Amino acid sequence: MTSNHLHLSRRTALRTVAGAALAGVAGCLNDNDGSGTPNNGTTSPDGQSPLTRIAVEGTALIVELSEAADVDQVNLIQPNGELFGERDVATGARQISFEIGTAYAPGEYQVLALKGEETVVETTTELDPEIQIQDVGLFRNNPDKPWDDVYGESETDRIKNGEAFVTVENTGSGPEAITELVFSGDVPNPIEDPRGSGMYETDQIVISPGETVDLFSNSFPFGSESEDGMGCSPDGNSGQFTVIVKTRTRGIRVTSSYDVQYSGANEMTDCEVTITVS
Repeated sequence: MTSNHLHLSRRTALRTVAGAALAGVAGCLNDNDGSGTPNNGTTSPDGQSPLTRIAVEGTALIVELSEAADVDQVNLIQPNGELFGERDVATGARQISFEIGTAYAPGEYQVLALKGEETVVETTTELDPEIQIQDVGLFRNNPDKPWDDVYGESETDRIKNGEAFVTVENTGSGPEAITELVFSGDVPNPIEDPRGSGMYETDQIVISPGETVDLFSNSFPFGSESEDGMGCSPDGNSGQFTVIVKTRTRGIRVTSSYDVQYSGANEMTDCEVTITVS
């Protein structure tokens, strides 16, 4: 078996890792192809990778080390080849972390485990969030949501009926922050540019990979009919509205459109609102 250890200085390693052909990492890194060589194409002195797990927890990238790991530093390299950060590994340590936040550049990151000036192992992991809108609804149709916890028990049903929740999921591999929530189109009170974030009492909501959260509005989209909005009628008014969430990390606007019908009353306070996916 041929050892793939790279006898490079740390500075040389940082210059060359951007061009290395490395396999992606997801979860445990001790899996091998039966030859004792980890799938990332590198070996450590005992034939197994010193990196056992790389994962995102909250807004941090966690790197776990094996008990036999003989490394004294772990470096994280950004997609553009520049150093994101380096961590010294204390004797006996089995885990180090990099706080990546939500302002990082999405893409493929490289993790280098070093012993002195020698690169013991290097591998890659993808950090790329993906936000999807899963649902939208009102208090009158979804009373089981924590409306009182969000808006306070002193608020009337009329106020809560005017607000809405939007369920979003991060199906990607990196953390993301939602910085704005907008309702446009055929809602009673469409506001293309809400004050603040459009979310109740927060400027942003951070969503970890695999996490699903409810965003609660603060722009009264289903409240009293404004000049540009669609109201209720006994016979029913039908239209379509769009939910827009703005993200920080990827810097995009994620949208989802819904058909809506307002019926059974003249005022929104007594209106029956039926929302379906367009």
